[in-house]
Amino acid sequence: MDKNTTRYNVQLYIYDLSRGMARSLSPIMLGKQLDGIWHTAIVTYGDEFFFGGEGISSCPPGGTMLGPPDTVVELGETEVSEEIFMEYLSSLGESTYRGDRYRLFEHNCNTFTNEVAQFLTGRTIPSYITDLPSEVLSTPFGQILRPILDSIHIAPPGGNVINGGRNV
Repeated sequence: MDKNTTRYNVQLYIYDLSRGMARSLSPIMLGKQLDGIWHTAIVTYGDEFFFGGEGISSCPPGGTMLGPPDTVVELGETEVSEEIFMEYLSSLGESTYRGDRYRLFEHNCNTFTNEVAQFLTGRTIPSYITDLPSEVLSTPFGQILRPILDSIHIAPPGGNVINGGRNV
């Protein structure tokens, strides 16, 4: 390995969209404990990158209306240059992660950050985040709520859409 290779830090920002309400209400509503309703983003190259109903967006770290993250996980470092990363995101934004492809349970911000984390570091994001949709849908109440929740497109205000938007 070249000792002069530039390495960039990669972090996972984790936000609880329920602001703690999931922890107290989930046992009553779902019959099981959920610690949060997770929104995640990748922070690298000095920006925060996330996927929502508008497509792939970026902002300064903590720059959406969600404010600072509830938790930061160090995913490691990458040798992928910012130029290659932006080309990768552009490609994803034109195909897999267009805004119109957002699905709350199957294809969401956490799906995006998991894929991007693997591209940059070879590591996945924590399974308690990626397993959350199946945990909710495994309950009778989750099945009842699914049609309503499927129509929700989460796009935290404050980001700049990189590419893809709601292409139809």
